[in-house]
Parts: sequence; C-alpha cells; structure tokens
Amino acid sequence: MNWWLFPMTALIPLFVGAIYYNERIVGGAWMRATGLEAERLRQGNFAIIFGMTYLFSILVAVFLSSMVIHQMALGSLLMEVHGWGESGSPVMQQLTELDEQTRLMSLHRTFGHGALHGALTAIVFVGSVLAINALFERRRWNYVLIHVGYWTITLALMGGVLCQYLTLS
Repeated sequence: MNWWLFPMTALIPLFVGAIYYNERIVGGAWMRATGLEAERLRQGNFAIIFGMTYLFSILVAVFLSSMVIHQMALGSLLMEVHGWGESGSPVMQQLTELDEQTRLMSLHRTFGHGALHGALTAIVFVGSVLAINALFERRRWNYVLIHVGYWTITLALMGGVLCQYLTLS
C-alpha cells in the first residue's frame, strides 16, 4: 500500500480551510456564528494548532479510506490467510483471477466515486455529530451548515484522491 498518500491527503483540510474560512468567503459568517473576532483568532500557538490539525487529518484520511474504498473489506477478511499480500502466493493468484473475471478490485475506484462517499460521510456522519453538539451548545443552524459545508468539500476531495490513487496491493 502506498502509505505516503495519507500524509499527502491530510494536507487537503488545511488548504480547503485556508480558502473556505477566509473572511471574504465564509469566514465572516463563521466568525459571527461562533462569536469570535479577528483579533482573538490571531492569538494562540499556530504551530500547535496547525500541527495537531495535520495529525488529526492523517487519522481522518486513514479512516476515510475504508469508507470510500469498498475493497478494504476484502483485505480485512483475507489478511489472516497465509500468503495474503505476497506476490505470487496462491491466495493472491486466486484474487487476481477473481479480479480479472469480475473487476472486483478495480470496480468503483474513481475520483468521483470516492468524492461521493466522502461527501456522504461528511453530510451523514460529521453533520450528525456537529448537529448534536450544536444542539447542546445552543448554536444556531448556520453554525452547523457552515462546518458541514467545509467538511463536505474537504472529505469529498480527500475521498476522491484516496479512492483514485491509493493502491491496496
């Protein structure tokens, strides 16, 4: 597996956030919804903020790969079989034959498919979590919609990249 793709994909939330939360785009509405002011946002340890954001984004990328690449389930089923992942082993030869007959390992491995599942993950899972928190924090719905918009764009891009380029062998 090309593990280097996870740290590369984890840069997407930082880039999207820099554009999306810009005051001229959605940042002004976000600041009003959270009650934050520009002066307060300039404070803080940015090395920690962006460093931890990047580390958490790597975790998101690793988890998201299993949501956008359905073939991950096959790997989890077969990983205990002797020869799994070894080129030329009987189990890998059988998997290759099965893939040649059914396209099982390559079916739905497109940017668009990954983007769709990334966006669905954002809307259904992240949106629900944010909405629950917002209810208890007595936040308005614009707060939820602003963040769900960001995560929908971000997870769609991350899911698309992972689904298109992450190799499983």
